[in-house]
Amino acid sequence: MSGPQCCSNPPTLDSASGAGHVENLAGLNTYVSGSLQSKLAVFLISDIFGYEAPNFRKLADKVAAAGFYVVAPDFFYGEPYDPNNPDRPLSVWIKDHGPDKGYEDAKLVIDALKSKGVSSIGAAGFCWAKVVAGLAKDPLIQAAVMLHPSFVTVDDIKSVKVPIAILGAEHDHISPPELLKQFDEILKASEVDSYVKIFPKVAHGWSVRYDVNDLAAVSRANEAQQDMLEWFAKYVK
Repeated sequence: MSGPQCCSNPPTLDSASGAGHVENLAGLNTYVSGSLQSKLAVFLISDIFGYEAPNFRKLADKVAAAGFYVVAPDFFYGEPYDPNNPDRPLSVWIKDHGPDKGYEDAKLVIDALKSKGVSSIGAAGFCWAKVVAGLAKDPLIQAAVMLHPSFVTVDDIKSVKVPIAILGAEHDHISPPELLKQFDEILKASEVDSYVKIFPKVAHGWSVRYDVNDLAAVSRANEAQQDMLEWFAKYVK
């Protein structure tokens, strides 16, 4: 999760966005959408711009409308990456907000969901997908989706134990198509159900950091989001 692509098209954050609400879950402020009565949860892990991004919350609401209880925690403790803050460049910011800490927090969220009676959990990571890799290795979830992942390695993929979909971009210097093809080969040689798709004519971050006024960009984001929904519908039940 480094380089200009990771920081391109930053959203305008809005704490009031979305149809859901914010509550404390496992000590983290968490955007929640959907009904707990379904007992099926989807755990969304935002990119570096955090859980107040309107497109991200719109996606959480879309997943909730499909019948899931959706949680999207603030893993950055009120300090998402701000490209306009010269005192906190990405190289400095990431030292305080790395995926290792995120993974430890994510395990607490999983425990909290189970304590609420949730019986099956899917997790999706956007850029900051290393956290999902950890959850899929232990395994602490029933299904995983990575969208334009960062920091994910071949060794991570070799250790995955749950059904996983990886959705990547044709133009992605962070996780280029060549790397995703390696992931695909490893998964196909394993016993894990998998799906790897490289979207043409898009760049890193396209599934959530799109211009709502650009119909083509919206269409490509919707395609990726639908693929994610179908994966969870298949395995989180």
